[in-house]
Amino acid sequence: MAELTPKDMATKLLAGQFERSSPTAEALSDPIADTPMTVTLDQLLPYDLNPRVTRNPRYDEIKSSIQERGLDTPPAITRRPGEAHYIIRNGGNTRLAILHELWSETKDERFFRIPCLFRPWSERGEIIALTGHLAENELHGGLSFIERALGVEKARELYELELGHTLTQTELARRLTADGYPITQPHISRMQEAVSYLLPAIPSVLYSGLGRPKIERLAALRKAGSRIWDARNSGSDPGVDFPTLFQDVLASFEGVVDEFSVKRVQDELIGQMAELLDADYDTLTLEITESESRQSILTKESVQSNSGREELSALPISIPSSPAGTPRSSPASAEADHSPSTSRTKIPENTPAASEPSDFNENHEVTEPPDKEKDKRLNDHIVTPAPTTDRLQTIQRLVADHMGDTHQDFEANVLKAIPVQAGGLYPISDVWYIEPGLDTPDSLRVHIAQFAREIADEADQADRVESVADGIGFTCNMDNSSIDSLTIPLTGQTVLTLLQALSAGYQPVPEVTDTLDNLRLMDTLGLLLQGRSHGSNVQVSRLSDNSLVKLFRLLRLARRLLDLESNDAMNTGAQSGP
Repeated sequence: MAELTPKDMATKLLAGQFERSSPTAEALSDPIADTPMTVTLDQLLPYDLNPRVTRNPRYDEIKSSIQERGLDTPPAITRRPGEAHYIIRNGGNTRLAILHELWSETKDERFFRIPCLFRPWSERGEIIALTGHLAENELHGGLSFIERALGVEKARELYELELGHTLTQTELARRLTADGYPITQPHISRMQEAVSYLLPAIPSVLYSGLGRPKIERLAALRKAGSRIWDARNSGSDPGVDFPTLFQDVLASFEGVVDEFSVKRVQDELIGQMAELLDADYDTLTLEITESESRQSILTKESVQSNSGREELSALPISIPSSPAGTPRSSPASAEADHSPSTSRTKIPENTPAASEPSDFNENHEVTEPPDKEKDKRLNDHIVTPAPTTDRLQTIQRLVADHMGDTHQDFEANVLKAIPVQAGGLYPISDVWYIEPGLDTPDSLRVHIAQFAREIADEADQADRVESVADGIGFTCNMDNSSIDSLTIPLTGQTVLTLLQALSAGYQPVPEVTDTLDNLRLMDTLGLLLQGRSHGSNVQVSRLSDNSLVKLFRLLRLARRLLDLESNDAMNTGAQSGP
C-alpha cells in the first residue's frame, strides 16, 4: 500500500461529512402501548370535543387542591395520528386549565411539566375519547343536562359516521353503554328534544343549569300543546304554526335559570293559543294539563323512581317495591306573578302541571323534604311488597305506551295522587299516612271519634255517637229508654250498627244493644257501602264518597291505636316480669 503524501492527507481531512441516503426522521413515533411520560403545557391541548362548555362548579376547589398538593391524579393523554400536540384523552380539561392558570401566576415548574400516562390512539379513538369525557365529567363535578345532551348528540354523529347509517335511540343507548357511558333510551329522547326544541330558544337558561325535571315538563308541555293545537286548528288559519308559536313564547323567558318558571311559560303559551284559536283559556288549560300529565307518565324512565309529595295521598295496595331514587320536590304553590305580557287565571295547585317536580328552589315553589323523610313516607304506603325488575317495568311501560294507556308506576304516583279533601273537622289529605304529631293514643281517639260522628251525621244520627277515653275512642248510644228503633230510618240503623260493631268489642264493659239486635248487617252492609242494585227493595242509602273515605281513615287510625296500645302493654309486662 502506497504511503500517503502530505497532499493526499490534506485532501482527506478536508473532505465533506458522511450523509445518509435515506430521509432523516424528524421525531420519534408514539408508543404502541400505555406509557408513562412527562409533557409540558405547550405540548398538551384540551380535548376539543369536550362536552363541558361551562365552568366546572368545583373549579376553585380543584385549583386549591392542585396548588397545595400538586397533581394527585395526572390526566391520561393521547395523540391523533399526524397531529403535533397531545390531547387530554378522557377527563382532565379542567385540571389542564388550572395548571395553565397556576403556571401563569407562579411560574412554578411543577405546574409546567406534567407526568402523564400516554395511551395510543385507537381506530375508534374519537368515540372512545368522547364517551370517556362524558363518563369522567359525570364523576367529577357533573355536567348540566344540556351539556350531556350535546355530548350524546355528538356521539351519535360519530357512531353514524363509523357505521354508515343512522341509529335509533335504543341502538344509540346500547352502544354508549357498551363504550362505558350507561344511559337509557327515554333519557336520550329527552336529550334530543332539549337540543331540538329548547336550546334554540333558551340557551342561557339551559347552560345556567336548568335541570331535567323542568326540561321534561317543557317537553310534555310542547307535546300537549301541539296535540291540542292540531285538534282545534282544523280548517282555520291562525297565521302561525305551533312550532313557531312555542319557540317565540319560550324565547321570551330567556334569562337566568333562577328566574325561569315552567308555570309562567305554560300560562303565556295557553294565553296566546286561546287568542289565536278563539278558545276559552280555562278550557285549554284543562285540556293541556290533562294531556301533559298523561305524557309525563308515559315517558318516565325505567330506572326512575321519584319519592313524591308530602301533602298528597294514595291508598295502599299490593305493589312493586323498590328503593326510592331521584328526589322530587313538593307541589308548587300557586304563583302570585304572571307572564310578561298579560295576566292569566291561576292554574289550580292540584292539576298535574302544578304537581310536577322541580329541582330548583324558586320563590314560588316549596322545598322538598329530606330524603330520609320521603323514603319513610313511601315505605309507609307499602303494605304488601311485590318484587319486580327494571326489565319487567320497562316492558309494562312500553306496552302501555303502545296501547295509549297510562302505566301505573307505584313509586312515581303513590304520593302525588289528587288529595282527598273529605271536608269535616279534620280534612283528609292522606288516608294512610299518620303524621308524627297524631301518632299517640289520645290524639288518635279524638280523630276516630270525630270521623265516626261525621259518618253518623250523614244519616242524621251524630247525636248517638259519644266520645270516650278508652276503647277506640267512641261508642254508640243505643239505650232502649232513649231511642225508639222504629223512629230511626233503616240507613241510620245500619250506620249505627256498623259503628257499634267497630267499637263495642274494645270497650271495658260490653254495651247492651237490644234496640238494634234484630238488624242484620248481612242484609244491609253491602247496600250501605256499595249501593243498591236494580230491583232491590231494601231502602238503605249508600254512604257518600266523603263518608267512605272517612270510614277508611277511621279504620286506619283504629288499627294504629290498637297496635300502639298492644306494644305498650307488652313493654309494661316485660318490665314487671320476674
